[in-house]
Order: sequence, then structure tokens, then C-alpha cells
Amino acid sequence: MLSSSTRIILKQASRTAIRSLSSRVATSNFPSLVKVSLITIPQTRTKSTLPTDFHEPRDDYQASQTFEGTDACLKAKISSLGITGPSTIHRNLTFQELFEHEQANNEGLVASAEYGDTFAVDTGKFTGRSPKDKFSVRNVGSESDKNIDWNDINQPTSPEVFEELYNRAVAHFNTVDKAYVFDGFCGANPKSQKKVRFVHEMAWQQHFVTNMFIRPETDADLEDFEPDFTIINCCSQVVEDWERLGLNSDTAVVFNIEKKTAVIFGTWYGGENKKGIFSLMNYWLPMNGDFSMHCSANVGKNGDSTLFFGLSGTGKTTLSADPERALIGDDEHGWDDDGIFNFEGGCYAKTINLSEATEPDIYRAIKTDALLENVKLDEGSKIPDYSDVSKTQNGRVSYPIFHIPNYHKDQMAGHPNNIIFLSCDAFGVLPPIAKLSSGQAMYHFISGYTAKVAGTERGIKEPVATFSACFGAAFLPLHPTRYADLLQEKLEKHGSSAFLVNSGWSGGPYGEGDRMSIKATRACVDAIVSGSIHDAEFATDPIFGFEVPTSIPGVEPQLLNPKSTWEDQDAYDKKSKELATMYIKNFEKYEGQGSVDYTKFGPKI
Repeated sequence: MLSSSTRIILKQASRTAIRSLSSRVATSNFPSLVKVSLITIPQTRTKSTLPTDFHEPRDDYQASQTFEGTDACLKAKISSLGITGPSTIHRNLTFQELFEHEQANNEGLVASAEYGDTFAVDTGKFTGRSPKDKFSVRNVGSESDKNIDWNDINQPTSPEVFEELYNRAVAHFNTVDKAYVFDGFCGANPKSQKKVRFVHEMAWQQHFVTNMFIRPETDADLEDFEPDFTIINCCSQVVEDWERLGLNSDTAVVFNIEKKTAVIFGTWYGGENKKGIFSLMNYWLPMNGDFSMHCSANVGKNGDSTLFFGLSGTGKTTLSADPERALIGDDEHGWDDDGIFNFEGGCYAKTINLSEATEPDIYRAIKTDALLENVKLDEGSKIPDYSDVSKTQNGRVSYPIFHIPNYHKDQMAGHPNNIIFLSCDAFGVLPPIAKLSSGQAMYHFISGYTAKVAGTERGIKEPVATFSACFGAAFLPLHPTRYADLLQEKLEKHGSSAFLVNSGWSGGPYGEGDRMSIKATRACVDAIVSGSIHDAEFATDPIFGFEVPTSIPGVEPQLLNPKSTWEDQDAYDKKSKELATMYIKNFEKYEGQGSVDYTKFGPKI
């Protein structure tokens, strides 16, 4: 019987260096979680013919350091945080080391994914973000105090509460023997790139941020590393006296911009790490006049780039992973005078009903070095079952961006030709595609209409209609009009075309109609990025005012006219007016704010 770590080495050898197999197996001495027989080892479809010296992108990440002894924390540069207790610090472990540590620590299971063994973890009751437990410290009179839009999303807490939680986090780490530290970067453009540090309890958490952030290539890149921000993640600890501290539960995610530090208690969900830093980028960049965006991005062979705005579950990751285009990134980007750039070094995709037929790039990205979260595995074979959502509908996989074969290595591109606003319309009213004027683009950007999709946040069980400003209100420290003004400036300067694409329901609202097929949505996107959409004939929507094409290759003409897909067309008219009323009511809070009042570009009843 072979251990799981031996199996993965054998699989890698079949793709890379058959002749080096025996020596690599001999060094595999970590305990396994899954025992299998030799006959189950081959899972690749064809035998590799790659040369023995074939170079894998994972090998570019060689910044691993392990410090041991009473001065380990000093050498790892975390003693300045007050953390001095651990006698072993694992800093920036390689992908292979992380895989071995995850198994040795019994932190999860090894999934037998079709394209390679993949580590899988269960994050407990938190299978999504916990936004009601996130707070920012209100340092009275500070720059952040004057600029943050304090509201139910940007919830304030006091410096005293933060100090108490910070001291508890430090005290906890001073009771453990070892800790995992990751030092990396956020933002591909050196002009605005930020250095970020994470202190974690477990190897899989370092694995997650290793996948998601930009990795240093060697330990030499870390010699003079001074973080712009540090997150201390005490996920195993809860805040028992949360009521006294004015929190919402025993879970706490608290950021202090002036102290350049955050603490996390009580939630194991990996996404809290990445979205916390994203929120900070949404503060830092606009303060310097650059535009930060909750969007995915790709680029064509001719350098034409496209942005996909949308909340989780609307298709950002799926639609930007296009085999005909190079992926820049799937979730978080910036736009400055040089063009667009990725914030991250990886992707974080939903796995619900994932199949190779519908989403081949994402499906094939699930292999060694990827990390599965809350995905059900067959008890015997450990094969992932992406259709089993008994744990959550928000099963996820994180993977380094080089798992996408045609990723854009520069991670930067010119100014975008197209901007697509993705909406998951739970009412079944919006067409699958619509062309927007510049004024309408601003209206829909500020509105950010979609539906919260089941599982992306704690307590969400089915799609709920919502308006999320700039398609990312949960991550905006500043007032939405600050971001809208920046987008308006970019559109006017660079002449990008804007479109609304509905990846939600047709033929009726949620529960009655059907979800748009990925194939149809892709056909709409293909028409946009190819430019063929500009040759189509359009009809003006009588209520929303945008232009709807009457024909698109690969899309049934009836689908383009949402009213015609409803059996009861009077019911459609009623629902359309209902949704329009929601738009109008939501936009009332933006009237007269920002550089331009975009109210006039909204629907008319």
C-alpha cells in the first residue's frame, strides 16, 4: 500500500520526470490520510511525453524558510508583533512542503481529483464570509476616520476593543509550538503593489494565501520585507465576551488601518483572508486616484482586454476563464494610467455542479497545489462530488493562476475595450445581454443589481434580490460615488464599451423560470469580445431604456426578448415594473451625490 504523498509524487512523475521517480519516492516520508492500492494510481488520461527536465511553474516558488529555536520568531520577523512563543516558524513553504504539512497535521483529506490529488478541507460552520462580524477601527481624527463611509457594512469599533483583541491573538500564538507565516504581495503593478503578511495556525491556511496572493520567487525577495499590512488569524479561538465588547457574535474580523494590522477570530473560512486585503486595496488605491474593481479580466491575442463586474456566483470566474483568451485574474483588479492589473496570484472558484463539459479550465485546474474547501468527497474513493451540496452550495477551490493554461503571465494589460456588468436576476426580467450608454453604464455600476446566491454568505439559502453598489458594496470602505467618479473618468478617457449581461433567470422568477445556461451566457460574451455585437440590430427596452440585440449567434432569439419566454406576459409586465421600482427606490440615496447625478439614466415607469 502506498501513502497519499507517494501517490502524488508518482502522478507528478508521470507528467514530468519518469526517470527521477525512484529517488523522489524515497524521500516521501510524511504520514498519509488516505491509503490506496497500487492499481488505483494512474488517473491521467494519456502518458506524458514531456522531457525529464521539464520545468513546472510551481518550481518558480522557492522562498521557503523554517526557523527553529528560541529566536525563531525574531528570525521570521514576527517578534515585533509581540509573538515570541513558537519555537518553529514555517515561512513561505513550497507547494510540495505545504502538501506534506497538511497531511502530517491531519488538517483534511486528499481528494482524488481527476487531474491530480488535491488537498481538501472542511471550514466548519462558516462556509462563506460573515459580514456582520467584520469591523473597522474608528481612530477619531485619522485619515481613515474622515474617508471611510461608516455604515452597516463598514461597522466601527473602538481602538480599545481592537487592542484587547490584538493582545488575545498574540497571547494565543504565544501558547503554540509552531506557526505558519506567509509574506507576499497584492497588486501586479509595482507602482501600487502592497506587501502583506499573514500569521496562521495551520498549513492549509498558508496554502490558501499562497494560492491567492502574488508569491515571492526566492527567499532573497524577502530579505528586506516590511509588510504594509499584517493579518493575525486566530481562527480556532472565539471571543466569549463578545457582548461586552460590542460585537455581533463570538466571531470577529477586525481591521485597523492606522495600525496596519487585523485580527481574525472564530471563522475558518479562507475567503476572509483575501477579501479583507481586497477591502484595503479598495481604500488605498482610490485615495491615490487609481480605480479598484471587484471584477475578473481577460485579454485577447490582439491585446484587447475585457472586465467582468459581478458578485460571487454571477459568473466572473467562469466567464473570464475563456480558452480563446488569456486570463488576467478572476476577482480583483486595479485600473490606473498604465491600464488594468490583477491584485492576486490565483483564483477562487465556486465548485457547485462543476463539470469538465461546462467549465473545462476550472475543472482541470483542480489538481495538485489547488485547495478544495467544503466539497463533498466519496467516502471510499475520495473522488470529489461537486453536485453534492449537502454541506454548502458555496463549495470552493483556490488554485495558483498558472493552473489556467492560457493565463496572462504579465498580469497587466492595456485599457479595457469592453466592460461587462454581470447580474444574476432572480426576477427573470432582464435580458441575457443589453448595450448600455455611458450614462446607463454609470447607473448600473452604482446600482449593482444582482441576487445574493446561496451559500456565498452565512444565512443565505436561496437567491435574494439585492443592490450592491459597484458590484461589491461589501468591500467598499469609501462612499460608492467615489468609485463611480473614477470609473466615469476612465470611460470618458479611454472609450470603453459597456454591456449588461444577465446570468440569472429567464421564463419566470426564481422557482418558476430556468437559470440561463452557461452556453447561452458565453455566446453573449463572445459577441461582445469579438465585436460582432456592434453589427446587431437593437430594440430599446420600454422601461429600462437599454438596447437589446434582436439576434446573437448561438442564442435563441426568443431568449433575447425575456417577455416572450414567460407564459403569462402580463405577469412579466408586472414583475418588470416591480424590478424597475426597486431600482428607482434604491437609487434615491445617490441623487445629487458624486460628480454627476445619474438618476435620469435609470428605468422609467
